[in-house]
Amino acid sequence: MRPIHALPVVLAAAALAGCGGDSGDGGPGTTNGAAPAQTQSQGGQTSTGTPAKKGPDGAQVFASAGCGGCHTLAAANTTGNVGPNLDDLKPDFATVQSQVENGGGGMPSFGGDLSSAEIDAVSRYVADNAGQ
Repeated sequence: MRPIHALPVVLAAAALAGCGGDSGDGGPGTTNGAAPAQTQSQGGQTSTGTPAKKGPDGAQVFASAGCGGCHTLAAANTTGNVGPNLDDLKPDFATVQSQVENGGGGMPSFGGDLSSAEIDAVSRYVADNAGQ
């Protein structure tokens, strides 16, 4: 009989423990009845005081991807007029995400140029700031 190495077993157990979604049985902000989910504060820490993971900044993605060259968005201080004026259009998150990822209507797809985290960040930025 060969000895069982503990590391692969521990890693597999940890991976399985992290699986699953919100079952809704623990109320708002809980996952599978566990403690409330952590939320990021302005100071870069979660509500429980642990350092928050820093994802891409939507404003930086908007600028670096060149979105302002085509779109007006007051929050980004851009006045592009090739594409729709985002302040007038006020698109929601899902609309921006789909358009950035897939393109269409004259806009190129950025799905191959931006990561999914960058697409999410710029989509959230536009949806939260358009028309403000």
